[in-house]
Amino acid sequence: MSIQNVPTTPFAGQRPGTSGLRKKVTEFQQPGYLENFVQAIFLTLGEGIGHTLVVGGDGRYFNREAIQTILRMAAAHGVARCLVGRGGILSTPAVSCVIRKHAAFGGIVLSASHNPGGPDGDFGIKYNIENGGPAPEKITEAIFANTQALTAYRISDAGPVDLDQPGRTQIENMVVEVIDPVADYSELMARLFDFGAIRALFAGGFRMRFDAMHAVSGPYAKAILEGMLGAPAGTVVNCEPLEDFGGGHPDPNPVNAADLIAHMNGPDAPDFGAASDGDGDRNMIVGRNLAVTPSDSLAIIAANATVAPGYTKGITGIARSMPTSQAADRVADALGITCFETPTGWKYFGNLMDANLATLCGEESYGTGSHHIREKDGLWAVLFWLNLLAARKQSVNEIVRAHWARFGRNYYSRHDYEAVDAGAADTMMAALRAKLPDLAGRTLGSFRVAEADDFVYNDPVDGSVATRQGIRIIMADGSRIVFRLSGTGTEGATIRLYLERYEADPARHELDTQQALSELIAIADDVAELRRRTGRDTPTVIT
Repeated sequence: MSIQNVPTTPFAGQRPGTSGLRKKVTEFQQPGYLENFVQAIFLTLGEGIGHTLVVGGDGRYFNREAIQTILRMAAAHGVARCLVGRGGILSTPAVSCVIRKHAAFGGIVLSASHNPGGPDGDFGIKYNIENGGPAPEKITEAIFANTQALTAYRISDAGPVDLDQPGRTQIENMVVEVIDPVADYSELMARLFDFGAIRALFAGGFRMRFDAMHAVSGPYAKAILEGMLGAPAGTVVNCEPLEDFGGGHPDPNPVNAADLIAHMNGPDAPDFGAASDGDGDRNMIVGRNLAVTPSDSLAIIAANATVAPGYTKGITGIARSMPTSQAADRVADALGITCFETPTGWKYFGNLMDANLATLCGEESYGTGSHHIREKDGLWAVLFWLNLLAARKQSVNEIVRAHWARFGRNYYSRHDYEAVDAGAADTMMAALRAKLPDLAGRTLGSFRVAEADDFVYNDPVDGSVATRQGIRIIMADGSRIVFRLSGTGTEGATIRLYLERYEADPARHELDTQQALSELIAIADDVAELRRRTGRDTPTVIT
């Protein structure tokens, strides 16, 4: 074995987005493309001499090849020990868990999260820092700067590591330890939740369907739900991670998890339904004929946090992304704690959790989590709901409606316009920004605009400032229209339109969501000239 210095030239467009660098698989397969980005990571960190690094991914196409490259490069940069999940598998929350438990200096996560996989699909890579969370912007920007100045990358010429056999091998002076991908994570879950109560729930005939969507959460759900908690065999479906996710779109929402929705709406529906995404950090909670919105799920977990052993002392605060509904704010008010509003991106929650200002965090894009790690965690949310169902001895529907009766209902929806011409999307957002100064005080339909701005976040912990984080039109009654360009797509631009209206009257809690939001939808189209500028009559996806 020897270490090679391989000449290279920069690739354009290697700036990480909301959650790492995501591109088509074919781009990552270009000679030197992955190597350049990994080299930039090590240059930014000041090499890895003497440290422990965690590496794993969601099992999508190109995962195994990428891990072999990263291991050889880690060895060339002086990393002392590298922990890698068996088969190259580690869910994103499990990576965070392993980093924290083993005091690693960081981890490399290989995933494009909920984006499609396969040879023609997407691939992604991101760096997580020593607290287990995604690298903050100052690090990702430094990584990008280094990608644009590379002249060579360092890599060992060692042969491939057997990723399927647990145990230790060596590349150069680096120990490679292939670990059980589930063990550390399941141990943590058993400390946070009342596994005895959940076992009793299943023993009493409770039925559940967990759709792993042929993604990474399958082995975790199988081991914990069916293995540790005694759920009947077959509770976890589509549990084998596949390189192309079985041809599906591994995003746990009612559109992409239509099979789960059909089962939960059927005549013999189980008591509880749930799904997770490509890398295991998102979740969808479903009752009979009721898909719980992620915003409501966060609020309900916050209102009932003390039922779980890991949270019996209560919570210090809640954090939500700006586009996420204000349902959690109402719970925070009732508990006398702060609800922080941050930009989209889990990395913004890390400082709040490290400073013990927030215990629970959530995003409208089906991400929920807590301070147990520094990533959102799909299976954690499902286990919390199971703990809640066992403690309350009520159905999902009863719990949700009781929550609405106490706090009111925040009607909420997201309309995605995917693969829009990037120039048209940028022009639309620029034109909308130009209108903001004149919107406050105007009457739009039956609503009066109280505030219109481009969201700016001032981090209360480190004082950093994030600008241009989404255009908000806030009505006097608290209703909101929000526009953002997403940073997670790989084709064109994705325009996300978020709509929210609060309803206190329990007699009006059973309206169809799109009907309840219909006037705001029309106002949004009119103000932004959405259909005219995008050429789209309808959204690609409504959730």
